[in-house]
Amino acid sequence: MFCYNCGCQLSEHDFCTACGTDVYLYKKIMFGSNMYYNDGLEKAEIRDLTGAVTSLRQSLKLNKNNIEARNLLGLVYFEMGEVVAALSEWVISKNLRPDKNIADDYIDRLQSNSGRLDSINQTIKKYNQALVYCQQDSKDLAVIQLKKVLSLNPRFIRAHQLLALLYMDSEQWERAERELRKCIDIDRNNTKTLRYLKEVEVMLVPDETVKQSGGKRRKDETVRYVSDNEMIIQPLNVREPKRSGVSTLINLGIGLVIGLAVTYFLLVPAAQSNTKQLMQEETRKISNESDARAVRIQELESEAGKLNGRIEELEARVDGFVGAGGTLETYDSLLTAVADYLVNQDNMATAADLESIAQVTDVNEASDGFRKLYQALLSVIGPELAQSYYSEASEYFRHEEYPAAIESFEKAVYYDETHTDALYFLARAYHANGNQEEAIETYQKVLELFPNSNRVSDTRARLRDLGAAVE
Repeated sequence: MFCYNCGCQLSEHDFCTACGTDVYLYKKIMFGSNMYYNDGLEKAEIRDLTGAVTSLRQSLKLNKNNIEARNLLGLVYFEMGEVVAALSEWVISKNLRPDKNIADDYIDRLQSNSGRLDSINQTIKKYNQALVYCQQDSKDLAVIQLKKVLSLNPRFIRAHQLLALLYMDSEQWERAERELRKCIDIDRNNTKTLRYLKEVEVMLVPDETVKQSGGKRRKDETVRYVSDNEMIIQPLNVREPKRSGVSTLINLGIGLVIGLAVTYFLLVPAAQSNTKQLMQEETRKISNESDARAVRIQELESEAGKLNGRIEELEARVDGFVGAGGTLETYDSLLTAVADYLVNQDNMATAADLESIAQVTDVNEASDGFRKLYQALLSVIGPELAQSYYSEASEYFRHEEYPAAIESFEKAVYYDETHTDALYFLARAYHANGNQEEAIETYQKVLELFPNSNRVSDTRARLRDLGAAVE
């Protein structure tokens, strides 16, 4: 046990030897919590689940951080069919102690089984619907719902108790006793179960005969007991008077008629009731199988949707490789351009091929091999093309045809990024054409890329004319 103030190990003294805090009451509370936990554990082992819940709750009242007590309370709730209450206790336990907590395993076992979670959800819904049917006085529908609940969760004590109560209301005492005995098998000392069972046993067990003072029974004494829905009254110590042979035959005939009537009015309805019950059970079984199949079909449809989406994604990727404008077609175009250049040595035709490739493909996003081959071919034809475009642009610039000059200067810079004059006069053409933002950006690029060029001083002066900051 550790001190609540400083966290040090406590000794047998009533104060903390580290910080001096009085821990007498603290120890007493902790001991009490552990005592109730041990009591709850013992009751749980003998299936006194109600008593275990009471003891464990008392333990948690004294020490809410008693993780073992909280986890055991969750297990007891789970055994009683109260899955939601069990999950609540385990989640609280996990939040109090995130590491090395067995509550993680309990929660994972439930969450990893989607069918089990769906079954729990259906159990709660059907039980609540049964309560609604009871409030609406639709007791037959409530019985059907409760049977479905117990088929999904046979340990749900509250459902057994409610079903037994409905049987008691309809005077089906034997069925009520069976349900209550199932409750006893789960929880031996449930107060509500024992109270209901006492009422049922009163109706099922024959009346105890009252002895007279001489130890003899009264002649008019009878025994009463209930069989299904009928109250049977059987007299004791009644002697039949002596009868003649004719009266005996008459009585046999009357008895035969009565027997036939009893067979028709009692046994036939009982057989019909049993047949109806079998049909209801078969209907419930088919309904449960149908629900399970519906869930499985939904899961398969979801998986099919995911697979269709994956197929579409793969088809799109294949189209990106082999379709029009795909990777393979682009690679083929680049290889064709290389082959044409090696055969014809035509720079302008090769440049046109490279420009068409750049229009449909982002070269910077292509593979390393593609990008290297493209740049290699561009570097071979680039300087000569750049000089050609520079000469063409210079003519346009001298004749003040600035838009055409801008287009040719841009091509010269594209094919040879180290061409200082092409970049400088591109900025001049922007400036002369009134494109001030492009001009400032291009002048600054000249200063950045060619700081030692003879165009630097002139570039700075023109930036100042444009009102741009110059470093």
